[in-house]
Amino acid sequence: MAISLSVVLLLAIILVVLIRGGNIKAGPAIVAVLFGFFLASTGMAPSINRFMNSIAETINQISF
Repeated sequence: MAISLSVVLLLAIILVVLIRGGNIKAGPAIVAVLFGFFLASTGMAPSINRFMNSIAETINQISF
C-alpha cells in the first residue's frame, strides 16, 4: 500500500512538472491519466501490479 501511494505521488509530481514545463500539454496528460484509470479496471491490472511489485522488491534488495 505504501509503495503504490508513493508511486502515485511521484507520478503525479512528474506529470505536474511536465505540464508546467511545457513538455506535455494538458490534453495528452488527461488522456494518459484516463488511460491509466481505465487500465486499472481491466484484467491486465493484476499483472501490472505484480510487475511493479517485483521491480520495487528488486530495488529494495540492491545494497550499496
